[in-house]
Amino acid sequence: MTTVEGPSAAPRPWLGPFLATLAAMLALQMSHLGFSPLLPSLQRDLDMTFSQLGLFAGMYGLLAMVLSVPAGLTAKRFGEKRALAGGLVIVAVGLVLLSRSASFGEALVWRGLWITGYRFAFVCVLVAVSLTCPPSLKGRTMGVVGATSSLASVIGAPFGGTLEREFGWRLAVLGYAAAALIGAALIATFYRTRGAIDTVPQGPHAIDAGPSASGRSAFRTPIVWVLALMLGLGGVGQFSVTFFVPSVARSVFGLDAVGAGLIISTGYLCAIGANLVIGALMDRYVKWKILAGLFVVLAIASAALSIENLTVFRVATAVVLAGGFTAANQLYGIAGDIIRGRETGPVMGVVSLGAGVFGYFGPQTLGALRDLTGRFAAGFYAVAVADVLTLVLIVTVYRRAWNRQHDAAAVR
Repeated sequence: MTTVEGPSAAPRPWLGPFLATLAAMLALQMSHLGFSPLLPSLQRDLDMTFSQLGLFAGMYGLLAMVLSVPAGLTAKRFGEKRALAGGLVIVAVGLVLLSRSASFGEALVWRGLWITGYRFAFVCVLVAVSLTCPPSLKGRTMGVVGATSSLASVIGAPFGGTLEREFGWRLAVLGYAAAALIGAALIATFYRTRGAIDTVPQGPHAIDAGPSASGRSAFRTPIVWVLALMLGLGGVGQFSVTFFVPSVARSVFGLDAVGAGLIISTGYLCAIGANLVIGALMDRYVKWKILAGLFVVLAIASAALSIENLTVFRVATAVVLAGGFTAANQLYGIAGDIIRGRETGPVMGVVSLGAGVFGYFGPQTLGALRDLTGRFAAGFYAVAVADVLTLVLIVTVYRRAWNRQHDAAAVR
């Protein structure tokens, strides 16, 4: 494996905005990643079918398809600080209203408002990290962002599960709303924008975006759309499995919300270490090779979820969540190096569009397969197929980039 050496890190002033962004990410992801232990109680209380549960979970992807690009353009137009703080406030409002829902229809509407705020805030977190962190540390900083997000789930899932067991799912949702408001206050108080950035030098770790990528619109750069597809296909497991683990834990293994929350928390606890280790490797070695190896492991783990053994299920869930979440963060980091500056917002919007498309159809597909077959195994095999397709894309992009560099060296 080829080792890549980079320049020394940029001066320390970038740390302030970066730490403020981490605080916002922690507050934002507590509800988004920690909410799933509440789903069985919400499903039972509002009399949802599994297909309706898939629609409720997939609402994230449906709105992400619509809002990802506008969120990136909003960050470009108004600045990531205002868009991020405003998004967190909308998250809190949506959660408060969701806690008062009396039917599936009402819950779906307020879930939509919650996810609207989440999508704007999430894209702006990625923009903030890309604009503040030095390119030579992109793998490691995205690893820290991913580790922080994973920590939010480790905290959020047991937090919500405990409140649900003691007071019911409605009060647990209000607890998540309070966390979002705290995050908005932190970003408004401590994040300092660095002003408009039109051009920022790229480090040697930047991914080859093809000829004439510099200065191009994000919408006319092919590698941006390829990364969107990678992120979507590779994230099917992360998007879908999280929402169905509580149902599998209850119906197959007889666990309650707290038990299901501990399974999910274990996955995201493992993701803390995985994000940090993979992030360091991404800065040091060839990025595509690291990602290819990661998706080989993910495909095996996704298929193993179909085995009705609690120990195997726990381990496979941990690998799918940790590996999938880590891969997604590093793909976002790669995207941030393609076109830096004012086009960073649109780039992140386009790439996150892929996550939106598959974030919608992934849970829908797993829910439909569960209703059709009466078992969860078919859905888990579908996740494994998506991992294999992502691996094929990674290998194809790596080979094309290697051939382009080899041809350029031969000309010289």
